[in-house]
Amino acid sequence: MDVEVDGILVAAHELKAPLAVLRQLALSFDDMNQPNERIRTQMINVSERAIKQVNDLTKLKRLDDGLFEMEPVAVRAVCDDVTRELQNLFSASRKNLEIKYTNRSRLVVANRELLRSVIYNFLLNAIHYSDMETKSVLTVKDDKGKVRIDIRDFGPALPIDIWKEMKRGWIKKPTSIAMRPGSSGLGLYIASKFSRYMHAEVGAVRHRDGTSFYVELPVSKQASLFGV
Repeated sequence: MDVEVDGILVAAHELKAPLAVLRQLALSFDDMNQPNERIRTQMINVSERAIKQVNDLTKLKRLDDGLFEMEPVAVRAVCDDVTRELQNLFSASRKNLEIKYTNRSRLVVANRELLRSVIYNFLLNAIHYSDMETKSVLTVKDDKGKVRIDIRDFGPALPIDIWKEMKRGWIKKPTSIAMRPGSSGLGLYIASKFSRYMHAEVGAVRHRDGTSFYVELPVSKQASLFGV
């Protein structure tokens, strides 16, 4: 792992404690009026998402230790879990999420924890970079002997250099993404690293009106035992 990324991991570790304190302080406020209650809720949600990203960064160090076991994972259940968690954020941002399940193969070979983070980071991108009142689309489908999870947003176009890195299958390091202000590419970096660990194919499709990020996972051979 290069020095720059290693430095990011050190910084992330240092940030975790103050983020946890911020969350706890927000939870401690009582008897607030409605506008302040909304602010408190936003503070809690932002700190929780930041802590989640810090936790993902610390997992990067553990990938080399092979501690994340691969197993049959029910892909729709993982997607349901993530979309439930983010539903309030979609609503608060006045954005809609459409979910389409057409996959016949229900089990994939993955690590549930890492797969959950991949989907979570792709959906956060969809929330951040879709326009107000637009919808994002999460699709799970069979594709050439694999299961493909595709998350479509309607934000600014993805720059060619980032698209090429995603097409190659991973992003070397977090970088700023032109035309997508405020993004460090950190979520995409994490998603690509976790996908590569799981031997899953990750990539992006550029549209005239947005981007689709996807991950393709091998079907579990145990699926036949469950009749799926």
